[in-house]
Amino acid sequence: MVNIIIVDDHAVVRKGLIQIIEENLSFYQIDEASSGDELLEKAKHNKYDIVVLDISMPGKDGLDTIKELKHIDPEARVLVFSMYPEDQYALRIMRTGAYGYLNKECSTNDFLEAIDKISKGYKYVSHRLGELLVDNLENEKNPTHEGLSDREFQVMCMLAKGKAPTAIAEDLGLSINTVSTYRMRILEKLQLNNTAELAVYAIKNRLIE
Repeated sequence: MVNIIIVDDHAVVRKGLIQIIEENLSFYQIDEASSGDELLEKAKHNKYDIVVLDISMPGKDGLDTIKELKHIDPEARVLVFSMYPEDQYALRIMRTGAYGYLNKECSTNDFLEAIDKISKGYKYVSHRLGELLVDNLENEKNPTHEGLSDREFQVMCMLAKGKAPTAIAEDLGLSINTVSTYRMRILEKLQLNNTAELAVYAIKNRLIE
């Protein structure tokens, strides 16, 4: 029996994925959670072989959720199932130790193939992600934001979405001074002057919508 949990803040998405798995795959026991925090709490008491995780949910950031889950259960295999195309987050997500990354516009067959491969211990690499991995190896000049740390990347996206530094500090458990330091460091690395330019950069590079 393979234990799997679907983590998404939209109930209709969770129910849809559960139905797809139940109708097409055998020997799966399925649970669900509506947030990263709920997943982490459940993972303390339940063993999950596969975690299908949306990285864009209210509350805890997807990157932090994956990292904290690895501390609770290092053997959990994460398949990120996101509305964002592979170009935006996939490489960074795979570096956290995730087993795969799928865009929500994928076909049912792609989703089932990913679940089947990951259940057998393999990583799932979509055609687009494969291209990105090859380009990343061959291309010495990656996008400037690839040089940001995971925490800097998180803060950058939150600032670009218009979130106030005080709210960012509260969400990430940081001091306001630390957030301000991150902001200055991000602007310096990206060679930008202010948060408005940062928002334009993030939109241009399809890091936010």
